[in-house]
Formats: sequence, structure tokens, C-alpha cells
Amino acid sequence: MNITKENIDALNAVVKVDIVADDYQAKVTELLTDYRKKANIPGFRKGHVPMGMIKKQYGKSIMIDEVNKLLQESLNKFLTEEKLDILGNPLPRVKEDFNWDADVFTFEFELGLAPQFDVDVKAKNKVTQYNIVATEELIDEEVKNIQTRYGKMSSLDEATEHSNVTGTFVNEEKGINKKSTFLVNDLKGKKNEKKVIGAKIGDVIELKTKKLFEDNHKLQHLLDVPHEEINDLDITVSFTVEDITKTEPADLDKELFDKLFADGSVTTVTELRGKIKEDAEKQFAQQGDQQLLNAVTEHLIENTKFDLPSDFLKKWLSTAGEKELTAEEAAAEYEKSEKGLRYQLIEGKIMKDNDIKIDYKELVDYAKGFIRTQMAQFGNMNPEEKELDDIAGRILQNQEEAQKLQSQLISNKMLTFFKDNMKFKSKEVSYEDFIKEVYK
Repeated sequence: MNITKENIDALNAVVKVDIVADDYQAKVTELLTDYRKKANIPGFRKGHVPMGMIKKQYGKSIMIDEVNKLLQESLNKFLTEEKLDILGNPLPRVKEDFNWDADVFTFEFELGLAPQFDVDVKAKNKVTQYNIVATEELIDEEVKNIQTRYGKMSSLDEATEHSNVTGTFVNEEKGINKKSTFLVNDLKGKKNEKKVIGAKIGDVIELKTKKLFEDNHKLQHLLDVPHEEINDLDITVSFTVEDITKTEPADLDKELFDKLFADGSVTTVTELRGKIKEDAEKQFAQQGDQQLLNAVTEHLIENTKFDLPSDFLKKWLSTAGEKELTAEEAAAEYEKSEKGLRYQLIEGKIMKDNDIKIDYKELVDYAKGFIRTQMAQFGNMNPEEKELDDIAGRILQNQEEAQKLQSQLISNKMLTFFKDNMKFKSKEVSYEDFIKEVYK
């Protein structure tokens, strides 16, 4: 057997594999002999069928199977030994005149090679890192929400300015059909309030979504529409009133504090406000980290220049899935996936250059941390270590779940690396301003 590689250019190569009879004949003969021992053909005793008949019946198919196995094994071994960093999988070149009766079988495979490039992670002040703070207004709103949540509720016959109205928003064209509750005086403008005040159960009210609430994110939650659509949403929705209630806010006293914090950690309004601020800013920090990672990713993709073997990748994409794609479909798929591939290469380069690795123990520990958080939400604050080990083991046996957790862990490690090695523009903002700036 002879394997050679010819570089077409820096990103494309062809591997040629020549296979001769000596490479596969011994294995073919062994298999034919085994077939002969087991063959049950009328007119012959078992194990005594002439070898010529066995060869005629099975020889070619066995030889083709063995050549294909040998080809795959030798190609994989060659790629590993040569340490070739390829994109996608090798693509066989189809030969119309290929002959299985030839003395030498020649196979050719196209390769797409990963580009060589450097990544600049020292770029200063090119990316903004947001420090999201809980404003006094936000804390006021959350205190009010807590008082409402734990307040005493009573039913009303008709809606008033301070009542809660529950019903279903519908717009067939946009596929909206969402049961939600809102406070009447949260509506923006007297015109909208007038439509709802005085409404009774069963009434159907037509409302315009444009400027329906002061905060579009409230409308997004009530209608359950994608974030990117909400700011430009200008449609009419019907709202069918199903329930009308009024809530007497709970007093900010020891009884309420004990319900909220059974451990006695909060005993005053000041401590409650401090706890709200602390918890809110923890959540904001997670969103800020995700935004930072997204921003760094975009920055690196935009500023790390390299070419890709695009023609090869389009050809590979056309055959990689269950269904073969047309040239146009493959080009569209490449367009969608190119950014992700570029970052995958950049991420791999950074991890290799900076010895960032993940071992199985780290993955298990990360899975256990994820499980512990999930269990805490259901009241199990102190699960046993063996229970965590067993659940983590089962999760990681699922390849899809394991891949998901591994991707999350890699993202965490990359974020830590970026924070340690990149200089960001720092900006302190309220959560509302953060949303406006990032998702404008």
C-alpha cells in the first residue's frame, strides 16, 4: 500500500491511496476459508464445497468489503500520523471508470485543511464590560411586587384602576394566544386605561400593542413574543377578560420577613432592600457575563482574519447530512454556519496556545454543580454525594447532554481567560439601560 498527499494550496489537499492484492489477499483467503467451512450447499457435504465455487459466489463481495475496511483504516491512520488538522471529513473523488478487476486500486480523497493564524487577545478597550446595578427604582418595584405577591386578594365585579386583570391575548396572524395578568394602572396612557376600567368578566377588548406599556419587556412577557420583535410590534390584539381581582399589599413586618427568609437573616426593611439588591445584581452579573462572552466572540471573529476552504466545505456540507443538498442549499448552509466555524477555530487555537483543557473529573464536578442547583430549586438543599455522583454518571452517558455540559464548561473557562487577559471598557448601567444598549 502506498499513501501520498499533494497540497493544492494552503487550505486544500488530495490524499492518494494505492492498494494492491498483497494488502488484502491474506484476509480475503481467511474469510473465504471460513465461509467454506460453514457453507451449506445442496450436493456437497458441509465443509467440502470446492473453494472455486466459494470464490465465484462470495470472492468479489468479500474482497470489496475488505478493501473498503483497509482503505478507511489506513486513511484514518495516515491523517493521525501526519497530524493533519482537517475541516469536515475527507471527500472521495468519484471515478467513473473505476474497475474492481484491476491489479491496483487507486483512491483519491479531497481534504479541507484548517488555516494557520494568530489571535490577538490583548486588544485594549475594544469591548464593553457592563457592570449592571440595581437602582432604587428597581428595588422599590420589587418591594411592591413582594407586597402584592403576599398580599390579600379579593375578587371584583369590574376592573378598576388598581385591579389585576387576567385574560387571554389573541392575534391569529402573529400566532399569539397567551393567558396573562396585568395591573390596570401599568397600562400606558389614559386611552388604554379607559378601555379596561369598567370591564367585566367575558368582555373582549381590542388593544393596540404600540405603547401599550411603559416597558416593552412587560408586553413581551405578557404576549410571549421573541425579544427581537417586541420593539417594532405594532398590531391589534383582542383581550378576553377572565378574572378581576384586587390585592391589598402585605405589610412590611416580621410576619412577611419570616415568610421570605425563614433563617431570620432579614428583620428590617433596610435589610430586605439590601437582600433584593444583592440577589438582583447576582442575576445581572450572569447576564452581563453572557453578553461579555458574546461581545468578545463577535470581536474576535471580526478581527481575526483567515481564509477557509469554502468550496470544499460547501461540497462537504452537501453530503454530510441525512439528505443530500443542492449546491444552492449547501451554499446557504455554509453562509449560516461560517461564523460559528470561525469562532470554533479561534477558540481551539486559544485553548491550544494557552493549555486550556477539560478533564473528565472537571466535567463530572460541573455536572454535579448543575444538578445541585436544580435540586435546590425543589427544596433539596443538601443532597448526598453518592446521589449526585449517580445522577451525574447517568447524565454524562447521554452523549448529547454530555456535549451540552462540556460546551458550557468550555464557555466558562474561556470567559475566565478573557477576563484575565483582555482589557475592557467598563461601564456601569442600570438593568433597563443595559437592555436598551445591548438589545436595541
